Amino acid sequence: MKASLRVLAWLFWTAITSVIAFLLFILLAKSVFMFYPSINVQSILVWVNRYIGYPEAYYYAAVPIVLLFSIYFFRREMRRRERSYLDQLIEEVHLIGHVGPDHKITVRSIGQLGQLAADINSMLERLKLSVEEERRAEQTKNELITNISHDLRTPLTTITGYLGLVDQDKYRDEVELRYYMNMAYEESIRLKKLMEDLFEYTRLSNKGNNMQWTRINVAEMLNQLVAQFGWQLHEHGMEARLAIEGQLVIWADGDKLRRVYENLITNAIRYGQDGYYLDIRGRVQGDEIVTEVVNYGEPIPQRDLPYLFERFYRVEKSRAQHTGGSGIGLAIAKNIVELHHGSISADSDEERTIFTVRLPQKFNRPEPENT
Repeated sequence: MKASLRVLAWLFWTAITSVIAFLLFILLAKSVFMFYPSINVQSILVWVNRYIGYPEAYYYAAVPIVLLFSIYFFRREMRRRERSYLDQLIEEVHLIGHVGPDHKITVRSIGQLGQLAADINSMLERLKLSVEEERRAEQTKNELITNISHDLRTPLTTITGYLGLVDQDKYRDEVELRYYMNMAYEESIRLKKLMEDLFEYTRLSNKGNNMQWTRINVAEMLNQLVAQFGWQLHEHGMEARLAIEGQLVIWADGDKLRRVYENLITNAIRYGQDGYYLDIRGRVQGDEIVTEVVNYGEPIPQRDLPYLFERFYRVEKSRAQHTGGSGIGLAIAKNIVELHHGSISADSDEERTIFTVRLPQKFNRPEPENT
């Protein structure tokens, strides 16, 4: 609507000024005849009729006048719009200083000012993302400190409690003394494991972490891990079943990839001992190597599945039963898999819980990273 009114105003003033200019031209002609009587109208009309023609003369006189004033009023309107838009931009920039980057500047197609407004909005969007990332980083840091404090306090309280009983000779006999010392020792082992996991998670989260790429046979690695965990499986009354299909050969960091499967198998033994079997499967699917670690113990609630790979996250029931680990193992596994450009996921129902690792099958050695 505003654009239509602007066009009508432009046409109106163009017509008015053209008529005025034409009238001024007539007055100018009469003034010439008045001061120069030797020039008569008849001789001029004869000349115009002979060399131009009467209809064409009107056209030639009217077209330049109309065109000239059309250009003039068009540029005048554009300058007026630019001044108005510039004032609006100044006001909106001042408003941003008060309300923050959430405010967006109105973008209008007015020369370079419109591009300037779009660039300011783009800058505000980047600033907003940077602020949000900084807030998330601060929140993550606070959560990390809170979780570390909580997880360190529990074993430290237990250790100091039992050692305090020993120090105060509050035990009946040597059997009770050895029980107190054994409990303190187990908690110190748990504390040591927590510190090692924290260090490993921090190291993996560092973008400067170096990968030692070698050609790895995942099938052989899984066979070795089954043998490695044989005693723990026997202690928990479980049996491992390994099913491998195809050649599972990739370029990977062997030590880090081994840590992934160690964490998954440890997790499966800890929470799946009620199901007796532990299934480890591997196959080639498209251009990926897919491995699965399956246990048949108590299922993981669906509400907990999206958060399993977050650091310090543990299912509350497991925490209450004191079977939870450091809460960092799955987060470490996820970091390592992502460093290999793969993905890890979990699924659970009443029958089984399955952790799936997908790794791209690369036969060309990756470029070495800068140290």
